Amino acid sequence: MTTLTQRTSGLVQRRTEAIRSAAADKERESGGEEDEARRGEEEEDEKGDSKETRLTLMEEVLLLGLKDREVICKSDAPTGDVLLDEALKHIKDTQPPETVQSWIELLSGETWNPLKLHYQLRNVRERLAKNLVEKGVLTTEKQNFLLFDMTTHPLTNSTIKQRLVKKVQDSVLEKWVNDPHRMDKRVLALILLAHSSDVLENAFAPLQDDQYDLGMKRVHTLLELEPEKESTKPNANELMWAVVAAFTK
Repeated sequence: MTTLTQRTSGLVQRRTEAIRSAAADKERESGGEEDEARRGEEEEDEKGDSKETRLTLMEEVLLLGLKDREVICKSDAPTGDVLLDEALKHIKDTQPPETVQSWIELLSGETWNPLKLHYQLRNVRERLAKNLVEKGVLTTEKQNFLLFDMTTHPLTNSTIKQRLVKKVQDSVLEKWVNDPHRMDKRVLALILLAHSSDVLENAFAPLQDDQYDLGMKRVHTLLELEPEKESTKPNANELMWAVVAAFTK
């Protein structure tokens, strides 16, 4: 086991090794004969355009049937979350409907269309921090940076954050169920969005090396799922998988 300093400085390296390990395990499980046959097919394809992306037959069928799904607001009843209610109002009032990818760009302010700038949710980070201050998780302080003061929000209740970190760790270690549809949908969405936001490492950093490698391997099994396929399974949350597809494609 490395020391805390070593683990912190080597975090990127450990993450890379975990990814490589997961890929190697997957390749070994596929079987030698199948690999040889696939390599033979790839060698024939390489005689053509080497820069062309090669797809399997089923991937081509799936790609032909893939289409951006439009988001339709089924209920605009208040949820109690100001940001969510604001987003729902935009979705309800917009005709024709926009796709998931479009809404992510519009609400985050990544669009360059001047006619749609009003869709952007303003000061999201600050508003979220204010909510956490009201709940007693963070506090508000002023810090002086030479010519100006900056508002910061230091953590005051570490118990809540530790509980959250433990929940994320347990979901891919002790409580791992090896089936995304048996996982708690909120926890699954948290893991996938945390990875897309590049903050999942904060939860895995305290783990021992073997736990870290196992946790990252299982996270990557979730990332390798096909959202379009998963969304068609019974009791699946289509909107969640559409968001996953938008963030991981």
